[in-house]
Amino acid sequence: MSAKFVPPPAYVPPHGLLNGKSVLITAAAGGGIGFAAARRCLEEGARALLLSDAHPRRTEEAAAALQQEFPQQAVYGRVCNVSDEAQVQALVDEAEDKLGGTDVLINNAGLGGSKRVVEMSDEEWQKVIDVTLTGTFRMTRAMLRKMQPRGRGAIVNNASVLGWRAQQEQAHYAAAKAGVMALTRCSALEAAEYGVRINAVSPSIVFHDHLRKSAPQELLEQLASREAFGRGAEAWEIANVMVFLASDYASYLVGEVISASSQRA
Repeated sequence: MSAKFVPPPAYVPPHGLLNGKSVLITAAAGGGIGFAAARRCLEEGARALLLSDAHPRRTEEAAAALQQEFPQQAVYGRVCNVSDEAQVQALVDEAEDKLGGTDVLINNAGLGGSKRVVEMSDEEWQKVIDVTLTGTFRMTRAMLRKMQPRGRGAIVNNASVLGWRAQQEQAHYAAAKAGVMALTRCSALEAAEYGVRINAVSPSIVFHDHLRKSAPQELLEQLASREAFGRGAEAWEIANVMVFLASDYASYLVGEVISASSQRA
């Protein structure tokens, strides 16, 4: 049964949740959750931000656009494929240098696709796992080596309600996102000993250009109609949850996976 459409609220004004903090975000080029989170972090007062993405042109354009919009804050861009350990190490090292130490890491990089299990190759399975789950692990491991000696920091992972729900042709992506949830919980207990917080947000359907290109319109409309608001989330609505988890307002949250969904997970 389709839900009645309820339009999104007005864009929420900033409240200085990240005043003076530095932020590193993966997969932040383009028009999806990562870019929305990058903009939101700057709106919330981040003093410096480094965004990364696997696409050179989009990375450069995204960083330039945000620097123009926020001229009083430092914005950098660096190409990084999180499935490559050397690139991950180089990204984290550059963030530490340019940001003067990284206060917040947002692990947004992920890779999806649609394929039935019986038709899925090992390569297709592994590619999704390597970017979505192992890439999050690589970034978390590299950043914890920087944050833990300082005794502070926050890491926010992007999971998905598919880590809980079943959906056809999504076995690889759902398995990866369920792994992100487990990684969040386990690594959070280890990091908490050093004053570092790790949590995750678990969105349902979020409409953005990349999703529209990768999935049939009929399927997207069907999924959106099942949501309690009769619509998918705006990217900035998910970014708001990420910023909250990165902020000191979430100081007692450890290993939580917040379901940003308008229906039961």
